[in-house]
Amino acid sequence: MAWAKGRYEVSTAADDSDIRAAQRLRWLCFIGTRQGLTESDELDADDYDHRCRHVLIRDHASGQLVACFRMLTLSGGAEIGDSYSARYYNLSRLADFRGKMVEIGRFCIHPEWADPDILRLAWAALARHVDGEGVEMLFGCSSFIGTDTHGYEDAFAMLRERHLAPKRWLPRVKAPQVFRFARALRLKKPDPRAAMAEMPPLLRSYLAMGGWVSDHAVVDAQLGTLHVFTGLEIRAIPPA
Repeated sequence: MAWAKGRYEVSTAADDSDIRAAQRLRWLCFIGTRQGLTESDELDADDYDHRCRHVLIRDHASGQLVACFRMLTLSGGAEIGDSYSARYYNLSRLADFRGKMVEIGRFCIHPEWADPDILRLAWAALARHVDGEGVEMLFGCSSFIGTDTHGYEDAFAMLRERHLAPKRWLPRVKAPQVFRFARALRLKKPDPRAAMAEMPPLLRSYLAMGGWVSDHAVVDAQLGTLHVFTGLEIRAIPPA
């Protein structure tokens, strides 16, 4: 897969050097930014990288990698235990899902690039994969920067009020350190404007299309994030 739109080129990793470029960008986004760095040869890598298809978005003129994410395709819910998300969430209820699934992981945009077209192109690339493979559900971990819940109260309260997973799919707690926001914020009325300002852009996109989340957030000290399990059934996406 390789195609261009405007100033950007979208492709899938063709070799190890492409994957290393994605791993360098991931390190910058998830770890380097906490240290005030914008360039580094450090890598964010794990044992899932060789199992996934990596999507890369580059600036056409300079060749700079500005965004990336990876996709792990599963034949159905019976394979959900093989996903990265299953390391952090009890996903046994999703084992009954019949239909192809794709786990979206390690999505990031270079900290010096704020063009909203980058996120649109990422979704366009994902849509092509969904259509081509007949995927029926997308899922993954949507991350908030930092591990302190302070400052995200309205966002989590809105997730509790409007966007919790259907009970039949609801993930249960597995990770040792979690923030049970559905319980902790059950009496808080969210400010919609503040909530949307606090939401990560990728999560906002999921929710706009009918996505849902777990009732708790995992505290990931390694990557310095809070993340919620996020699911999106393709048939539930509004036509618009």
